[in-house]
Amino acid sequence: MKPFKFIQEVRREGSKVTWPTARETFTGSIMVVIMTILAAIFFLIIDQIFSFGLDTLIGIAV
Repeated sequence: MKPFKFIQEVRREGSKVTWPTARETFTGSIMVVIMTILAAIFFLIIDQIFSFGLDTLIGIAV
């Protein structure tokens, strides 16, 4: 009897959930892609700056 009651409670709680619309899901996905691209560009620039700085330091030391 316990598993049946558990399933009923899960269904009841699941019906209370407000699911996002297709438009909200699409908008959220686009925002994630844009933020990922911006983060990749940011880290690329930082990496290039550090690489240039390290090459300069190594060039001075040699």
